[in-house]
Formats: sequence, C-alpha cells, structure tokens
Amino acid sequence: MDTPLRRDNETPLRKDGETPLRGVRANIVQSIRAFRVQDLQDAATHLNQHFLYANLGNAQSKQDVLDMIAAQYTFPAHFGKNFDALYDCMTDLVHKSGPQPGFIVVLEQIPANAKFDKEAREQLLDIFRDASDYWADRKIPFRCFYSFL
Repeated sequence: MDTPLRRDNETPLRKDGETPLRGVRANIVQSIRAFRVQDLQDAATHLNQHFLYANLGNAQSKQDVLDMIAAQYTFPAHFGKNFDALYDCMTDLVHKSGPQPGFIVVLEQIPANAKFDKEAREQLLDIFRDASDYWADRKIPFRCFYSFL
C-alpha cells in the first residue's frame, strides 16, 4: 500500500451540510447497517429533529426491553410497559405535545435469545413501523434504525 490509512478526523466522509440520511426515505424502519450512531445523532441535530437512542444490550426479556426503552427515551412514569403503551408513547402522547420536527430513532443491540425470540423482535419492530406510518400520515419524518445483539 503506497499511502497510509486516513483517520476519520483527517478526511470527512461527507461534504459540509450533507447528512448520512441522504437518499433514505423520510419514514422507514431499517437495519442500522453502515450507519454510525454518532452520524445519526449529528444528522438529527443538523435537521433539528429529535434523536432517541436506546441501547438494549443488557436486556434479556420483553419486560427488560420495555423498561430500558422507557428509561432511555424518558417516557412518563405512567408508561404501561407493554407494546400498546409503547406505541402510544411514540405517537399520540408526543403528537399531543405540539408540532414535531421529526425523529431519528435508534434501537441498538436488540436481544436475540429464548426470552426475547424472533416473534418478540418482530412485534417490537412492528410497533416502530406503525409509529413510522403514523408520523408519515402527518408528514413528519420518522426514521428508525436498529441492530441485533
């Protein structure tokens, strides 16, 4: 190799004003893949959108997942800790608080174990897909990125 490797801080990956969300639909739930969490947070700041982040790496069960999301997204104390309540907190409750600029949501390290199996993971992601549809109907961007443990 003739040239040394460049460090991230030496050469920007994007031009000024360009976000990693260029080309990503405004309302979508997708794997985080090549996105870095910090880039998504920076994009949210640049777009003046809410950034919601939950690291679920220590969760073992559905209840753990719901508890961790509620704590990290700072849901109200009356959060019912079930999937219906999660949907309500991601939609109606926020909508009633006033105009929203948009959302970039990250669910990192969703557990994959016997207590939180494939069906539970799909139910969780369906809640966020439904929330994305809810906000799309109101013409508000809602992008959710996830990864599995």
